[in-house]
Amino acid sequence: MSGSFGKEDAPIGIFDSGMGGLTVMRALMARLPNERFVYLGDTARLPYGTKSADTVSRYAVQAAGHLVRRGIKLLVVACNTASGVALPALEKAFAPLPVVDVIGPGADAALAASPKGPIAVIATEGTVKAGAYPRAIQARAPDVEVMSQACPLFVPLAEEGLIDGVIAELVAHRYLDPVLAQKPEALVLGCTHYPALKGTIGKIAGPGVALVDSAEIAARTVAKRLADDGLLRGGTAPPGHAFLATDAAERFARVGEIFLGIKPDAVELVDLQ
Repeated sequence: MSGSFGKEDAPIGIFDSGMGGLTVMRALMARLPNERFVYLGDTARLPYGTKSADTVSRYAVQAAGHLVRRGIKLLVVACNTASGVALPALEKAFAPLPVVDVIGPGADAALAASPKGPIAVIATEGTVKAGAYPRAIQARAPDVEVMSQACPLFVPLAEEGLIDGVIAELVAHRYLDPVLAQKPEALVLGCTHYPALKGTIGKIAGPGVALVDSAEIAARTVAKRLADDGLLRGGTAPPGHAFLATDAAERFARVGEIFLGIKPDAVELVDLQ
């Protein structure tokens, strides 16, 4: 595998359980327009957030392994659940490949928005159960109060394109009202699918609560890591991107625009077994 690393022209690999990680890719494309990306959505096994930690780790290693075989120079774990439970396994399996997750950058962004708290985190059941965000935030600021709320229906809502309107608002109220009653100053969108629902979430949270999306901070982290490692892509050739899915490639191409902002190019169906 060592021959895959250290190539400036090699792509950046991104994986998520579905299409939510396209919000991270969108931020990366904006910050690093000269880079090539290969994105893998494990749509056949979506969602990761309701799976056990062992299962998520196994899926994450399989997804990352597929990207590594395509010669990536850096891996972005654009899935909060996988970031929370599978990061050590990924770093061990694919060393010395640089690996960037979304939870560390998300914790930094949350504290930038609310240095003294309280901070609320909404995420999948798996991310909440793992305690990844409270651990990351309190490692940086031990006295900051952090509260968490699982929002399992947000992922299917986002994947179905039901990002506003009555259904989205009713579900959002069901999850957010108990958290907002505790008066947080910042609300972390602790799943890469959730920015698709930012309009609805912001409407319910109100202007006094800062919404924290880790995608931009993660993109900044990736840019710094590439620069530090001398891996920034040079030249003027168009970058070109690849999109992979483990199921429903046509649906991925259609709904992916909600997350990416533009319609993904042709989506290739892959098997991770």
